[in-house]
Amino acid sequence: MPCKPRKARLLLKDKQAKILKYEPFTIQLLYGSSGYKQKVSLGIDAGSKYVGASATTKKQELYASQTELRGGMIVKLLSDRRELRHSRRSRKTRYRNPRFLNRVHSKHKGWLSPSIENKINTHIRIIDDVYKLLPIYNIIVETASFDIQKLKNKDISGKEYQEGEQLGFSNVREYVLSRDNHTCQCCHGKLKDNILQVHHIESRKTGGNAPNNLITLCKTCHTKYHNGEIKLPKKIHRGMKFKDATFMGIMRWTFYERLKKLYKNVSMTYGYITKYKRIKYNIEKSHIADAFCIANNLNAKRLNYYYLQKQVRRHNRKLHKSKIYSGGYRKNNQAKYSVFGFHLFDKVKYNNIDCFIFGRRSSGSFDIRKLNGEVISHGISYKKLKLVGYRKSLLIEREVCGASSNG
Repeated sequence: MPCKPRKARLLLKDKQAKILKYEPFTIQLLYGSSGYKQKVSLGIDAGSKYVGASATTKKQELYASQTELRGGMIVKLLSDRRELRHSRRSRKTRYRNPRFLNRVHSKHKGWLSPSIENKINTHIRIIDDVYKLLPIYNIIVETASFDIQKLKNKDISGKEYQEGEQLGFSNVREYVLSRDNHTCQCCHGKLKDNILQVHHIESRKTGGNAPNNLITLCKTCHTKYHNGEIKLPKKIHRGMKFKDATFMGIMRWTFYERLKKLYKNVSMTYGYITKYKRIKYNIEKSHIADAFCIANNLNAKRLNYYYLQKQVRRHNRKLHKSKIYSGGYRKNNQAKYSVFGFHLFDKVKYNNIDCFIFGRRSSGSFDIRKLNGEVISHGISYKKLKLVGYRKSLLIEREVCGASSNG
């Protein structure tokens, strides 16, 4: 449990405690205590991009954190891997007999995509980190569910709601052609090209194959667009994205069931209850504030700081870039593992400011920043930096409430 800094210094000086963790600063007693534990409630505001956590007793808030997840980076890496595998398959190699029913979906029930699996595991890791610090009595989780049909069209109801917009079409391409009346959305049939193709407004790598990311173009306009000869009309733009809403719908029950297997006293709450509590007690909208409301000790004294965490990839294992330059040479895509003793995402001190290395050059010039996005220097010499801590997959720094909290 938290104690005053003076008491912590005395315990360390008398060798009655040892330092367990520096951020957040944690000490462990080296002698037995009375065994009395306060009931600490942990509120988790689950999300696709950010996760809020707040541990409270009836009197005070003991811990608050906001974690930024990796998000789209995983999708990009998987897309790059898919491109590399596709190029390997097109090469002239030995004949291989086709194999069927070997997909992971059919072999493992309950399989989730790597991006979703990573986010669920990160949620559980955040909870586990708090468990190591405090005697958590119960966990309350808010996991939202979104009605994508209503998000697309708030007036939809009855038979249309049950059937959906793609009923009767064998695939997405057929639906898009029918939606656009089999007419090119660029020239509107003026070029009299009868060959119609479906075009991705945003690249398939990031935009996917959703109907609101597809339009109908004739072959002539499609070719001219990709050659840079024409531009699409300004009224054509990417529709709403529902990736985050879909993720929350998929992970909701999986996350809750896994938590119940790992911990005791796990319960679920809903967004409208959190919103009601936040408005009633006049609390600002943020992830840490929502987590505080979810913990359900609304009369507790709140902390004036929180821990900002950012999930990163500790090492780039992709050795080469996807594009092959002239001569068939693949350019190496990463700096040395260690540059003058410093690694990517190491925590360093510069002018008494704690920050992280976000970029390195072999010359020893580094890009250092804080987790809230503040740039300290784009090119500082390694000689002016002092190593504070080695990199971890979850970077952490202490922030004052209201300084950079994302709502």
